[in-house]
Amino acid sequence: MANALHIDPRGESLYQQAVAQLVQADRKLEAVTAETPTTSAEERERSLALAQEGGALLKPAFTLLEQATALDHPVAQYRLGLIYVMLSPSEVIKDKACPLFERSLAQGFAPPALEIAYWCLAFTDTPQYETALLALEASMPLYEQYFPQPVVRLECRQEEPVGFAMQWGGSRDYQAEIYRLLGDNNRAQRLAYYQKALDINDCYKVKRRMAYLK
Repeated sequence: MANALHIDPRGESLYQQAVAQLVQADRKLEAVTAETPTTSAEERERSLALAQEGGALLKPAFTLLEQATALDHPVAQYRLGLIYVMLSPSEVIKDKACPLFERSLAQGFAPPALEIAYWCLAFTDTPQYETALLALEASMPLYEQYFPQPVVRLECRQEEPVGFAMQWGGSRDYQAEIYRLLGDNNRAQRLAYYQKALDINDCYKVKRRMAYLK
């Protein structure tokens, strides 16, 4: 990971083909609105149709991502894990998605760290977790071409995702999130890491925690 990424060209080709399918699926899924007590029957039917269309588009993307993942493509591993998160119960996420997220993070890709912090708590208790987080500062620039990337939730942003929509972040957004996670994980250096998150994008969640700590 020192100076360049070493990604199998076949894996990259498969990943890029999957991205084309994911873009179409995302457009459908992001148009699905959150159901509330005031949602009309017509809107529910529309959202159900969009969800079904988006799910159908995910199927070829899923197959392509599986093939790219078999060739150890770190971004494909992450995006495949996200599909499991979107469509699976928690026990399947832990069994299927967590190993994908951990493999991707081990190769220096930052976005899976956020999903690991939510779904893969057994891994966050290991020394390897903080080591992987610390290594991201050096490896993140190598992945610049792959950003922005989706995630279920960016904790440093105040806006909430709606319906099936995910939040998209650039490399700086994820860098702030990594410093937030490091602060959460390392009590001795918590304030220093939190300050770095604030310096990047004024992370509102960190700001609230620092006010409480003071």
